[in-house]
Amino acid sequence: MAAVALFATTAFAQDDLVKQAKKLCDKGELEQAATTLTPALTSDQTEDKAEAWNLMGDIQYQLYMKGQQAEIDNKQNNTSTPYDTTAMHKAMVASLEAALKCDEYDCAPNEKGKVKIRFREANGKKFALSRPYVISAGLFAYNHGNVDEAIKAWRLYIDSAESPLFTGIDMTKDPYRADVCYYIGLAAYNQKDYATATKYATIAAEDSAKAQDAGEILLFAKRDGAKTKEDSLEYLAVVKDLHAKYPSESRYFNMLMDYYTKPGRQNELKAWTEEEIAKDPNNKMTWALKGEVEMNTGKWDDAVASYNKAAEIDPTFVQVVFNAGVCLYRKASELKDKLADKNTGKITVDNANKVKAILAEAKTYLEKSRELDPNRQSVDWAYTLYQIYYQLGDEAKTSEMEALLQKK
Repeated sequence: MAAVALFATTAFAQDDLVKQAKKLCDKGELEQAATTLTPALTSDQTEDKAEAWNLMGDIQYQLYMKGQQAEIDNKQNNTSTPYDTTAMHKAMVASLEAALKCDEYDCAPNEKGKVKIRFREANGKKFALSRPYVISAGLFAYNHGNVDEAIKAWRLYIDSAESPLFTGIDMTKDPYRADVCYYIGLAAYNQKDYATATKYATIAAEDSAKAQDAGEILLFAKRDGAKTKEDSLEYLAVVKDLHAKYPSESRYFNMLMDYYTKPGRQNELKAWTEEEIAKDPNNKMTWALKGEVEMNTGKWDDAVASYNKAAEIDPTFVQVVFNAGVCLYRKASELKDKLADKNTGKITVDNANKVKAILAEAKTYLEKSRELDPNRQSVDWAYTLYQIYYQLGDEAKTSEMEALLQKK
């Protein structure tokens, strides 16, 4: 009996808090009303949780409107009466959260197993119109450096549209949906929350006006959040899709280049360059990459041919001119080792002339590199050119290169 009496007393006490909060709210003492009501919201002893949460929603909404009115009055009267803007925006978020919680309890069966929804219609109509204020609350938080609060507000705005609270109300024609999802994605990406970034950027990408910008968030989220081989392949698929849709956007090509030039991906890089050349034979970078693959595998003539293609497209592309010269120099060195006597290391005159012919060809590329980049800002041609002059027996040029090398 004592336990039952205690339970009844506690229950009455919690319900009494709801009544007290209602009276305070009616008197305009909104902050005190919210404080009084808060314990009843989570107490197991509160008999009517839907009513309690509905009241909290009303209190928070009135707190928001109180701040709004102060803002309006200041603008109209050209005054600067202070009001708590942070509290105002937090109240808007809290009011919608309370309305959603109210609806959760409102549609729950009572002790007889029956459902009697009391607050949904009024709250649904109110927040169908006032939900955009939650966007403003998120923007306020973001502009004041509270990114987590901003994301919370914006997610509430988007996610609430799916709530049963808005049953019977068309929530599909939302002019803000794509923009808000984009900013959630962007903010979440910057917070390294790649799952949230991906979720909302995907929604934003459904809007054609936001598709490309949202696609980049998806792209970077997949890249930076990749943990497995499958994740990396998903990232690659997104980049390739964007590159196909926007071939003139060099950044997607550059991202693919960055992916394929990672160590251990030479075979993939080779296949990709061939695909790209088939689609666009006038891309100098693809020819340069193809040359790099061939150079790294010792296919000197193929590499020189690829570098020459790149130089045909852009005659000022000094890196490929230099690389072609280096390939020929290495080809000459390789041939010299092959033709030299295995015991004495000596080479016949005829064979030496074969090597010198390749070195002479390499010299033209290295001298062209020097002409294009005299200060060696992009490529350091001096040492290789010195070696070529030395092996060709050009003493004057060799001395010139020695002096140049000593300066640097």
